[in-house]
Amino acid sequence: MIDFLNYAVLGILTGQLYAIVAMGFVVIYRASRVFNFAQGELIVLGGFIVWTFLSVFKLNTWLGVVLSVAAGAIVGIVIERAFFRKLVGRSVFAMVMVTIGMIILLRGVMLMAWGAHERQFPAIFPLEPVILWELFIPTPLLASGVLSVTAALVLHHFFNHSRAGLALAAVSEDHEVAQSVGISVRRSMALAWAMGVALSIVGAMTYLSGKTLTYNAAEIGFAALPIALLAGLESIRGLLLGGAIIGLIQGLTSAYIDPVFGGQASAIVPYLFMLAVLLIRPTGMFGWKIIERV
Repeated sequence: MIDFLNYAVLGILTGQLYAIVAMGFVVIYRASRVFNFAQGELIVLGGFIVWTFLSVFKLNTWLGVVLSVAAGAIVGIVIERAFFRKLVGRSVFAMVMVTIGMIILLRGVMLMAWGAHERQFPAIFPLEPVILWELFIPTPLLASGVLSVTAALVLHHFFNHSRAGLALAAVSEDHEVAQSVGISVRRSMALAWAMGVALSIVGAMTYLSGKTLTYNAAEIGFAALPIALLAGLESIRGLLLGGAIIGLIQGLTSAYIDPVFGGQASAIVPYLFMLAVLLIRPTGMFGWKIIERV
């Protein structure tokens, strides 16, 4: 029984780590209706930014974290101005294709700036596990749970109760209509990208803390994809439940089914579950239902 609880808790907390990464998808989507395929590369970029501040400049950990998040926000604004500002009012397809091109561009920029060799990522969180009764919980995973809940509550309040958050919702519906009522589409999209990349910095810190930083870390973007889609790419709080469900399924599959099938089942079960849910509810478990006059 205790083994089952350990697997379940670790799975749920791993799902919350994925939820932090998925928040980057959702924040950008809610502002522009654009699915950012380059989210995984932004996680790697975030990892290199944090590594530079902490390992190259030798800054205090928390000062380096704050500066990294600020740098991530600046990178987000630069990305919006360089690639998306001129696409305001254009088709969503054009913007999506730009995000695909960003995967190659960001990888090339990172290779030129930091090279291709592996690096040891600094331990942002203690390496010793937290022991509760007979549960052994890695500290970075526990931190990811706390950070995901905190970020979800803050973002939910921002999108539903702040003027800037409501403006982002209006921009996502229709650029021309938003401009007609005095909302700056460019400013709103810049804010969304700044928030999205800043969240990628947070995701990189929790995911890579104490591990090896490589370009393979971009794969976490695909791992977070089922959670973002289950949340309908719109519900911030829905990411927490979606992350818990996917993480639990993946954790238990890895513990009890992978040994039978040679370690492959846990990699595909989350996507099978996601497809099953989307077949029944195409908007995801928490996606908004849109009513249109035809």
